[in-house]
Amino acid sequence: MKKQWGGLLIFILVAVLTLTTTGQQQAFAQAPAADSSAQAPAAKPADPQPLPSPSMAGPLQTAVPHTFDAGPFGKVAITGILSGMGFTQSNWIPGDKSTHWDVSNAQIFIQKTDGWFQFFLQGGAYNLPDLGVPFISTVDTTKNFYGPFPQGFVKLVKGNFNVEIGALPTLIGGEYTFSFENMNIERGILWNQENAVNRGVQVSDTYKKLSLTVSWNDGFYSNVYNWISGSAAYAFNSSNTLSFVAMGNAGQTSSTSLATPFLQNNGQIYNVLYTYSHENLVITPYWQYTRVPANAALGIPKTASTNGGAVLFTYNFKRGISLAVRPEYITSSGSTTDPLNLNLLGYGAGSDAFAFTVTPTYKKGGFFLRGDLAVVDARNSTPGLMFGPAGLNSKQVRGVIESGFMF
Repeated sequence: MKKQWGGLLIFILVAVLTLTTTGQQQAFAQAPAADSSAQAPAAKPADPQPLPSPSMAGPLQTAVPHTFDAGPFGKVAITGILSGMGFTQSNWIPGDKSTHWDVSNAQIFIQKTDGWFQFFLQGGAYNLPDLGVPFISTVDTTKNFYGPFPQGFVKLVKGNFNVEIGALPTLIGGEYTFSFENMNIERGILWNQENAVNRGVQVSDTYKKLSLTVSWNDGFYSNVYNWISGSAAYAFNSSNTLSFVAMGNAGQTSSTSLATPFLQNNGQIYNVLYTYSHENLVITPYWQYTRVPANAALGIPKTASTNGGAVLFTYNFKRGISLAVRPEYITSSGSTTDPLNLNLLGYGAGSDAFAFTVTPTYKKGGFFLRGDLAVVDARNSTPGLMFGPAGLNSKQVRGVIESGFMF
């Protein structure tokens, strides 16, 4: 782990030095010529385009990239984020506490986005705030989930066809891994059943309005390469897209960790997502089904499943103000009367939960300030597995504020 953090410090130092050098070069390039009156007026440069990674659902956007010439690699771009958050909650469980303050993101992204050989590198510290589960510090999150280099891959491109190899963002779900990528600060209760980063190979192609992707990977970051993922997305027009995503374990895996939940890592996940995006409005309703089959060799006595849905909604007002809303509902199979039933939600077999989150955001340039107000209601739950010091409270309310800079 010390080697990883040493590598991270070198990575950030090099990036900061590069940003400084790039800024000096840009300032020199913008200095007026000795006889500017004799020169023809220059054409207005095209507006910079958003970079493809990291993916952003809005309302936040990546900053204008800092670019430099990387020799044989050609033009390379750097962006980053530095943000912190404050966190308060009711009915916290033993080991947690009512309030937290921490860094939410201190990350840098380096990428090459043109030519047949492209790449993306992500390094830094991060938090993964998530509804319905205890808070984990940024140091422990970075250490115990995906390390200080959570995502990075090379991408080989020919026309609309491409191959990606490395630590990749999952295809599943309606929300991304890191807080700044999403409409809300905290991920929702459906996200608790999904994987986030998987290592492997991904192949994608586009034919007219249809985009297809297939991946062979390690599922829930298990380092056992027996998962297969696939997605199909059809863009009816620039505003309407329908997607179907499926992934599952083609074998069996006994490993477990914070990033690799044992039960979910031996199951399957299915999504149907619809996205409407037009002018100031974005709406993404999606359905999700997960299944963990019985497996006597792994000690899984009964098949279990979850079934749920959510709606992700954002409206962008004027002057950098926006509002995001996310209602969710998920239910699990089984009942508390059968001790062999699996507890997939964490609140007991056969439990279900409803969550509602509202997130106002203000942004100006690279600066942003936003807050979550959320409630989770765990229903039909097993006493002792809910919220509060004794696990007997069915509801938990949270408030989160996050602020920082995209640079």
